[in-house]
Amino acid sequence: MDTTLDEVKQTLAANLNLSGIDLSEADADTPLFGEGLGLDSLDAIELVIILRKNYGIVIDNLDDGKRIFQTLGSLRAHLEQNRTK
Repeated sequence: MDTTLDEVKQTLAANLNLSGIDLSEADADTPLFGEGLGLDSLDAIELVIILRKNYGIVIDNLDDGKRIFQTLGSLRAHLEQNRTK
């Protein structure tokens, strides 16, 4: 299933508190945490729940989560390769 970067941005905007973040300027290399979107550990938990609920993806390994949640592009690629919904 094709997953666009815009779809990822819309999902994040609809499910996380991203006030003050202009997602229109974010690209595939934008980090999700730290200097990028500024997500924190609670947001990471929310992301795991969002992926399970919206895409049928289960992340149960911390190392996988770190790799998947590096950038918008890494999240998009994982969704495209593994989504069941």
